[in-house]
Amino acid sequence: MSSMPEPGPPPLPPGHVRDPGDAWVEGPDGQRFWGRFGAAGLLVHIDGAVLLQHRVSWSHFGGTWGLPGGARRQGETAREGALREAAEEAGVPASVLEAEFEQVLDLGFWSYTTVVARARSWFEPVVGDAESVALRWVPFPDVAGLPLHPGFGAAWPGLRGRIES
Repeated sequence: MSSMPEPGPPPLPPGHVRDPGDAWVEGPDGQRFWGRFGAAGLLVHIDGAVLLQHRVSWSHFGGTWGLPGGARRQGETAREGALREAAEEAGVPASVLEAEFEQVLDLGFWSYTTVVARARSWFEPVVGDAESVALRWVPFPDVAGLPLHPGFGAAWPGLRGRIES
């Protein structure tokens, strides 16, 4: 019995060229990860709340809450990718951010970098593409009660501890 392939991103408008980083990477155990050059997400927080994205159903682990982020482009640093993705998906203005640290999950064949930044002022996130159902500022104590993307769910306790220390 063969398994169904993971759904891909939605079709692009005619004439749009997809970046070569927008592709699946398959691990040695057959698990698939999005982003030929790795992926990155932005964890932006202010006053004990974090900005989360409710992922659309067709996305990888759709229906869960996680960070705005996605595949890095060819030649793009993790920080550049996280900021670009957060601006595209959630309208996050880089001008209000103060970088704090980066945390990398490196699987050898693929990596995901969480870029953590504090917002110097509140801003209203705006759904900017079809990858988000909703965006919400979530108080730290309420995050674990949401259905989280498994990768973010595993990383959240350690990330929260670093932010609050």
